[in-house]
Amino acid sequence: MPSKLPHEEILGIFRETKALLEGHFQLTSGLHSPHYFQCARVLQYPKYLQLFAGEIARHFEHDEIQVVISPAIGGIVVGTEVGRTLGVRTIFAERKDGSMQIRRGLEVLPNERVLVVEDVVTTGGSVQEVIGLANKAGAQLTGVGYVVDRSNGKISFAPKHFSVLQMDVTAYKPEDCPLCRKNIPITKPGSRGNF
Repeated sequence: MPSKLPHEEILGIFRETKALLEGHFQLTSGLHSPHYFQCARVLQYPKYLQLFAGEIARHFEHDEIQVVISPAIGGIVVGTEVGRTLGVRTIFAERKDGSMQIRRGLEVLPNERVLVVEDVVTTGGSVQEVIGLANKAGAQLTGVGYVVDRSNGKISFAPKHFSVLQMDVTAYKPEDCPLCRKNIPITKPGSRGNF
């Protein structure tokens, strides 16, 4: 389900903060795209962090959430603000040895009502891994919230999910990428890349 904030207003915020980039990018999923959302650039501003996290929190405010969990690194800032807004504990999962793990003494408890929060979703791989961790712990997945849904609503993780911005952003398999065929240099942004 998309946000009630006007689409063009949200895009304007992303452009103003240089959080919507254009070029040739390799996404965390391995796909290539001419567009990249660098949410850290918009979420560094408290007014936008509060705006977007507030939208997510409002959507789930009546679901008796007990803990917010986010995949590191991108989801941590927005997940923490959603948790603060809801007044609940916030934790994160991080990639170690190639898989998401809950570490540093953090945990999801059996039967705990969990909200998973991420910054940007393309294929949903990291979110699915975090959902798997919550399920393994015996928690109850209440929903999934994210700032940007690059799939334009095609990805669904739970009966209740919410995104502030939905866009159908083009993504290519590396072997089918027209940007690669044009020899346009590729950038690997994000938490596992260059910026």
